[in-house]
Amino acid sequence: MDKMIKNQLNTYKKQWLSVLLFSASSWVCAQPIVVEGVVPNEASKQAILTKMHSVYGADQVVDKIQVKSVAAPNGWSESVTRMITPDLKKVKQGQLSVRGTQIDLNGKMSNENDIQPTTNAFQGLVQAPYRFNAQLSVNQAEQKIIDDALKNRIIEFESGSAVLAASGTKILDEMAIALNKVGGKQVKIIGHTDSSGDANKNLILSKERAQAVKDYLIGKNIPADSLSVEGLGANKPVADNSTAEGRKKNRRIEFEVI
Repeated sequence: MDKMIKNQLNTYKKQWLSVLLFSASSWVCAQPIVVEGVVPNEASKQAILTKMHSVYGADQVVDKIQVKSVAAPNGWSESVTRMITPDLKKVKQGQLSVRGTQIDLNGKMSNENDIQPTTNAFQGLVQAPYRFNAQLSVNQAEQKIIDDALKNRIIEFESGSAVLAASGTKILDEMAIALNKVGGKQVKIIGHTDSSGDANKNLILSKERAQAVKDYLIGKNIPADSLSVEGLGANKPVADNSTAEGRKKNRRIEFEVI
């Protein structure tokens, strides 16, 4: 019996959903909400998208959901759509993830007093056998200073390389001023690419670009030990990679106060 249950749980893990949550409050243009994953049927997909559109608006939702012949726990679609509420809009720079019967929510919130009520609200929506885990933290005022400096602009590089373009260094000159305002805080520089080309090479390139940004900022007297880097390749798109405009938005550098 134990082996049967284990095999069933492993089967359920093949079916999953991820909702990437981005902040719109401190950007010139709102970043879209990316919904991706594998669902068991078209009805589940449409139910999820309908709920997402009602919360965020159809123009702000990027659909990357695939329909495949996978097993799903009883009531899976209803359990997922139940979690898509306006309270999700309080969470920035985060992710709602559903894998089988495990539901995880992580991200930043602007008000510390909202963390526990929001966690409790989502916990109240979960019914057995589903399990819920939340990792929410405060999006400090320092993050807003950094976001306001970037203004949703793209830090550009020479094509296919980690060499900063002139337009990119101009933005980083402004970013150096903002980083001085948040002195003492650790800041992670995160590199992203579009999905063109080899995935492993994109992963390497994204980290090299993040490192190039770090090196430039160190040259502007930002302490090296206050900066860390991460490369995510094409794993967290904010736009549709099938269009030139979407690919341009996905080739980006983000700064996260940690």
